This record gives sequence, C-alpha cells and structure tokens, in this order.
Amino acid sequence: MERLTRTPRLDNPDTDALRREILDYFHTTCDRYEQLFEVLTCDEAYTVKPIPLRHPLIFYYGHTATFFINKLLLSGLIETRINPHFESIFAVGVDEMSWDDLNDDHYDWPTVEAVRAYRHQVRQRVDRVIREAPLTTPVTWDHPWWTLLMGIEHERIHLETSSVLIRQHALKYVQSHPAWPACRDSGPAPANQLIEIPAGRVTLGKARDDAFYGWDNEYGEHVAELNAFKAAQMLVSNQEFLAFVEAGGYAEPNWWSEEGWQWCQFAKAEHPTFWVHTEQAWELRLMCEQVLMPWDWPVEVNCHEAEAFCRWKADQTGEPIRLPSEDEWYRLYDLAQVGAPAPGDTVNANLHLDHFASSCPVYRFAQGDFFDISGNVWQWTQTPIYPFEGFAVYPYYDDFTTPTFDDQHNLIKGGSWISCGNESLRSARYAFRRHFFQHAGFRYVSGPAPEAPVTSRYETDELAAQYADFHYGESHFSVANFPRTLARLAIELAGPERNTKALDLGCATGRASFELAHHFRHVDGVDFSARLINLGVQLQQQGRLRYTLPEEGELVSYHECDLASLGLSECAERVNFIQGDACNLKPILTGYDLILAANLIDRLYDPRQFLEQVHTRLNPDGLLVLASPYTWLEAHTPKEAWLGGFKRDGESVTTLDGLHAVLDTHFERIREPEEIPFVIRETRRKYQHTLSEVTCWRLRS
Repeated sequence: MERLTRTPRLDNPDTDALRREILDYFHTTCDRYEQLFEVLTCDEAYTVKPIPLRHPLIFYYGHTATFFINKLLLSGLIETRINPHFESIFAVGVDEMSWDDLNDDHYDWPTVEAVRAYRHQVRQRVDRVIREAPLTTPVTWDHPWWTLLMGIEHERIHLETSSVLIRQHALKYVQSHPAWPACRDSGPAPANQLIEIPAGRVTLGKARDDAFYGWDNEYGEHVAELNAFKAAQMLVSNQEFLAFVEAGGYAEPNWWSEEGWQWCQFAKAEHPTFWVHTEQAWELRLMCEQVLMPWDWPVEVNCHEAEAFCRWKADQTGEPIRLPSEDEWYRLYDLAQVGAPAPGDTVNANLHLDHFASSCPVYRFAQGDFFDISGNVWQWTQTPIYPFEGFAVYPYYDDFTTPTFDDQHNLIKGGSWISCGNESLRSARYAFRRHFFQHAGFRYVSGPAPEAPVTSRYETDELAAQYADFHYGESHFSVANFPRTLARLAIELAGPERNTKALDLGCATGRASFELAHHFRHVDGVDFSARLINLGVQLQQQGRLRYTLPEEGELVSYHECDLASLGLSECAERVNFIQGDACNLKPILTGYDLILAANLIDRLYDPRQFLEQVHTRLNPDGLLVLASPYTWLEAHTPKEAWLGGFKRDGESVTTLDGLHAVLDTHFERIREPEEIPFVIRETRRKYQHTLSEVTCWRLRS
C-alpha cells in the first residue's frame, strides 16, 4: 500500500519547506479519506445507518470538510462560508453526547454528488489558504495555522472511525478495493505468556513547545512510580478469546461489571461483534469482506468484553489478571523502545497503513520482548480519561475532550492498522465509551491494581465553574440572579397566548432554559460551547452539580447546586440542549414564540448575520429579547462587524443604533431599553459587576 505521510514537525524554520509539507499532508489525507468511501457500493450505502448510535455515512463524508470551514472561520484564516446549510447540518455528531441530534426526521440529507462537489470546493479553499496565508514558525497552539493542522488530524481520526462504521455496514453496501488490501496470513495462535516488568517511573504529557501537533488532553504532565507487574507478551488472539466464549462467558454475569452485564443483555451478545458463526465455521467480518476466522489475529471487542475476559482468566489461573492502566501501557512502550513512525521509513508495526488494511497475526511485529505494543489494534485500558496537571481547553474545539471527562470514556492506547498522523504518536490520548467498538482489542497484565488517577467529581474547569456559579450559585451584593430575571421578563412579555416553544440562544449552563420551561412547553437551549452545555445536561440528567471556585491563590471552595432546591426539577424534561452556532443555526431550530439571546451579540463573529436571519426562526408576532453589555472586543468580533461603539462621519454610533438599523426591517421595539445588572464572582474578594442592556422586539405581521 502507498505509505501515508507522517504528521509534520511544526518547528521547521524553513517556512517554504514547511508550507509544502503541510500542503502535501493535507492532500494525501484528503485523497485517502475519499478512497475510503470508494468501498461503498451505492448511494444508499451513504444514507442507511450502519448502527443506530451514529449518523449515516453521508454525515461523516461531509463532516470533515465542514470542520475545516467552521474552524478556519474562527481562526480568521478565511472570512466567508462556502455552504452555510452544509456547515450547519454536518457540524456535530461524533459521539452520542446529549447535544448530538441523531433523529433522522430532522435531516433531509443532500445527495452524494452534492457532498462530493462541496468537498471539492473545500479542498480548493483550504489549498489556497495553505499556499497563500502568511506563515511564521514555529506553528504553536496559539498560531492561526494550528486550526489547519487540527482539520487535517481531525480527518485522519475520521478515516479510522468511518472505517469502523463501514465494517459494521451490511455486506451488500461494501466492496473490495485495491487501496484497502487485507492481510492474508493466518494460522493457529501461539500460547500467550506473562513477562515480568520491573518497577519504574513513567512520565506522560506533552510540553507546549513540542514540535508535533497535539490535542488539548495531551498537554500538561503526569508522573507515576509503578510497582513491578507482569504483562502478556501478545495481544489476546481470537483463539485465546474463544476459550472464554466456549466456557459460556457471555452467559455468566459474575465475569461482568454491572454496566457491562447491562450492555451484554441489551445487545444479546454471545460472542464478539465481528465474529460470525456459520453452519460450517467461525468467520470474521473485515472492513469490506467476511473471511474464515484468522485465529492468530487479535480479538476485537469493546471494553466490557475485555474486562469480562480478564475476570474469567483470573478465575481460571489464580493470577490477578486485569486490563493495564494507561501508566502501565506507557511503561511497556518505553521498555520496548517502540519509536514514532519516521518519514521515509516503514514502521515496525501494523500501523499508519504501512502494511495492511486489516489486523494481522499477533506475533508478526516484535517490539522488544513483546509484540504489538503499538499497532495492529488499539488496546483498552482500565483508565477513564482525565486531565493532566496543566490541562487547558483549546478554545476553537472545546468539545474534543472536555465532554469525555465523565468517567465513562476509557483510554485506548497504541493505535491500530489504520491509525495515522497524531494517532500513531506516543503522546496520543483517545478515549471511547466502554460499549463502543473501534479496531480495538486488549493485552492483559497481572498484578495488584495501581492507584487510580485522582479525578474530582467537582467541575474544576475555571470558566465552566464560573458560569455554573453565575447561573446557579448564591447572589452577590443583593443583585438578583441574571438568567432567572431575564427568563421572567421574557415570560411576562410572552403572556399566556405564547407558551409553545422558546429558544435560549447562548444558553451557557442552562439556567434561563430551565426557567423558561416554567412557561413554555418546549425549550431549546443552544450554545457554541460544549463544555458549558455539558453542565446543563449533567443537571438535567442527575439533578445536581458540584464545582469548585477559587478563593485565593491555590485555595478553592467546594459548591453544589441542585434543580430541586431551585424549583426546576419539573422543568428539566421540557428542555433540550443542542450545541450550535448562532450565526449558522441548524434548520430544525425554527417555529419559536420567543427567542432569548443573553450576553451573546457582542461575542459573535458576525452579529449582523445573526440579526438579519433571526426573524426566520420566529412564529408570527414572535418575540426577540436581546441582552448585552455591548463589550465589543476584536478578540471575539472583527471591528468591521461591530454593531456600534464607534464613530462614523464624526458621529457616535451606539449599539442600539446598530440594532435598529438591522432589526427595524422585520421587528418593532416594544419597550424602552432597560439596564439589568449582573455580578460574576472571580475569587472570594474579586467580583465583576456589569450592566446588560435589554431590548425587546416583536416580529412585524
């Protein structure tokens, strides 16, 4: 197979060479992604869901292209959209997070040809940016070009995740392809054995000046001292796992966690998902075909199945068999001296599409005393993903990691045969829900369980915790709760005749959404930030939220809020949280009696575009309530897009003037502007006191 280019070093002082390297990286990534979808046999294969928990493949075909446009707009590398409709419907939907919209009734998917044409347009636009945009080195986290690398690495992630969906598609929808040759070597599996690993230290985490692109969860530092343990020399093969299946492992709840047993019963699982039991023999479903079972290939299972096997194996052997921790996997990686894929070299691992478009025998690639520490299949660990010391959210993609800090997403390590780019590096940290399938198997270890990372059940993200307190915490200096005050004003304006549907735009952690649900039968809470929505969803699902606030220096205080004490429990079921862009809302967000946009317009990259289109989302005589302190900053809104706060022809233009200039075509203002105060706590002795001007508008008949 043609070898994919490696993720480039971003500290190359030769900007012309770096520009060429990034351009090549972009094009080879796009080419390979297009080739993946060439295995589909017909247009119907794009629109029929392979599994209910994910969108159909047409979404993922368009999603990676849309991602480039949406992120490059945020970074300022481009100024205009290509197709706002596509860039809305293809924006979100990777994991089954609460704000994902997987309801097919909400989407009239475009044709395959239309999406293919759109992808071509995006490719031309990004190509032009890479060729023409100013470039300085090194390219770091706060460099505009970081979003370019992010888009390329994002598409490489979806090269893998989409291949898993294709593998779960009906066989009639897929076909063999010369660019995706499966391994043809197979035979009996050798016996696995445990190898002694001496005690030692591991250091995890990337430095901010690391030369390669990284996702936000990779940065920071974690150091651990590990006791001696034993680790399996090879990945668990299909043959080794067969013993568990034949022993009735899928019918014995003692081997499963409570969560795992619930999945096993729900899925009616009797064997690994990719195994097929025919009248003649066991077969294995690959990406594009079904073959006789290669018993010496690694078994591919979800985390629940891997954990159940380990419990059974421990019972059979008397050894404390379990999944490794993330730290223990790094100990194996360092001892085996695996090394990252180098440019021009074929890697000594079934990795980076250097060898096959499938798994291969578990003894094919020796790495130190082991096999497949890296490559072949991802390896489940017992460690739920957590932030390193020094973690920070990358602002242009805040929903990459933070939604997974929930103790429900376990880390997978090592990469699979299709893992490439950033995924193939030692520093890679990817996590999936325990019932999900990737090209993932496992290696077991033996020894006392190491101490788990300390994960606080309190929200410690500074911005998210600050918003949680702003919405649900105590009032300060006798200033009333701001989102509650706005919601009550909106309900008063709506009156009894308008009570069907409301939109809380820029909902943050959701207090106004819950308050509006006292009156409206359905409320959509929409915000650009997944990290903020996630707290609203947590309150909705669990009824309570815990968070920390800074007191002074390193000292923090612990806080808790709950919907019941706020009188909002009965409102929760009427609220639906959705991640979205106010300047490019999804088509389904329409038909509202009222729209509330609190402290939003001066944080939009194109407030005029939002205001010029908002009338299309309202019912006749619908109401629009805007609140803003008019704090215009070029960090959020280009100066030429400000609605006010500047001089024109020597005269002052206020934001209220700008609002009238845009809204008067479709709206009439129905009351005088009103200033409503709010207070945000920063530390125990520092507070931010602000006045937000509220204007209320009715859609003209």
